[in-house]
Amino acid sequence: MTKEKIHQPADKKPNRFSRFLKILGPGLITGAADDDPSGIATYSQTGAQFGYGQLWTVILMYPLMTAVQEACARVGAVTGKGLAAVVRDYYSKKILYFVVALVVIANIINIGADIGAMAESMRLIIPISFTYWALIFTFVMLALEVFTSYSAYAKILKWLSLVLLAYPITAIIAGQNWPVVLRATFVPHIQLDFGFFFLLTGVLGTTISPYMFFWQASEEIEEEIEEKRVGQNGGIPKISKLFLRNLRIDTFLGMLFSELMTFFIIITAASVLNANGVTNISTAADAAKALEPLVSTFPNSGLIAKTIFAAGVVGIGLLAVPVLAGSASYALSEAFHWREGLSLKFKKAHGFYGVIIASTLIGLLINFIGIDPIKALVFTAVFNGVTSVPLIFVIARVSNNEKIMGEHKNTLISTVLLWLTFATMGGSAIIMLASLLIR
Repeated sequence: MTKEKIHQPADKKPNRFSRFLKILGPGLITGAADDDPSGIATYSQTGAQFGYGQLWTVILMYPLMTAVQEACARVGAVTGKGLAAVVRDYYSKKILYFVVALVVIANIINIGADIGAMAESMRLIIPISFTYWALIFTFVMLALEVFTSYSAYAKILKWLSLVLLAYPITAIIAGQNWPVVLRATFVPHIQLDFGFFFLLTGVLGTTISPYMFFWQASEEIEEEIEEKRVGQNGGIPKISKLFLRNLRIDTFLGMLFSELMTFFIIITAASVLNANGVTNISTAADAAKALEPLVSTFPNSGLIAKTIFAAGVVGIGLLAVPVLAGSASYALSEAFHWREGLSLKFKKAHGFYGVIIASTLIGLLINFIGIDPIKALVFTAVFNGVTSVPLIFVIARVSNNEKIMGEHKNTLISTVLLWLTFATMGGSAIIMLASLLIR
């Protein structure tokens, strides 16, 4: 009896915590993967170039990205199908192929930029060949995604997100003029020139990205398979109000984590780089300087800062690249009725895993056609910003279609936010292109 009394309270605490961790799934992973190497580079560049000038985008983007990701997650959970499968079943093949082509092209370019950034960052610590690092990371990530079970892999992805905490710690240590930071956060600053809107489109594009849409919708189905809400071969999921509530909590918290990291990356770059005259990030070493205040009291602080930066880029890259490859594979597999899902073994889903392998290897090869790996990250973000616009249009239509979603179609707030996202990202891309033509 005594032993039972002693152990019962101890058992309850982990159970509550484990239940909370169980809620944090596709939303948290998607939010953390959102701050991939492309995101880190783009947010660092805007902080270096414009200081706090684009910090207000964090407040703008949080409700917009949350609305888009919640809609995608809800579509997957309610229908038991990924976005591409829903488009395949309810819309024309032209729309299907257009949507799938956009996400596959965007994802492969993003994979290439991220692998290149991971390799370049590791060379700051261990200066062996760029090629060796790129190959090592590529095959490690492929092994994790192809040969690890979904439940084990999801746990790995959750904990990898913690490497981003180096940025808020650095921002606080570096010291901030918080009244100025808060003003820049809530009062928009706009410059009518190509450079400003180029980076603004990149910030929007690396935050609200095509791969996130397809990944989270499909991962909700993986979660349903894990929880036995739907069979391995699909079907209409058994969902409850509690399940949808947890889905929203996961999405809200995942996107909040993403935007908090965005906020701290921008203010770290602004206060450390821009304040000291560094306005352009052209190498991994330039970006790593933003973390030097974190270790300024230690000998060899520059090397330590580079090590922390490399750990962040590599850690999030290990999370993001498989998400990118998986997202492309879900889209293609759904479009062509292939068996798909990380819950399946390789021998049962050759096409699905074949796309993961092919897209990752093609991304790897992009690094050997003479593109600078750090600059490629920002250009990738801008490309995502442009390609997201038609995809958000499709998502807004699908998630509000009563024939598809039934009683779980968009609320009024969701509808307004989705169309506001479409207008914001489309407007930024149009102004960027117009300013390029007239400058």
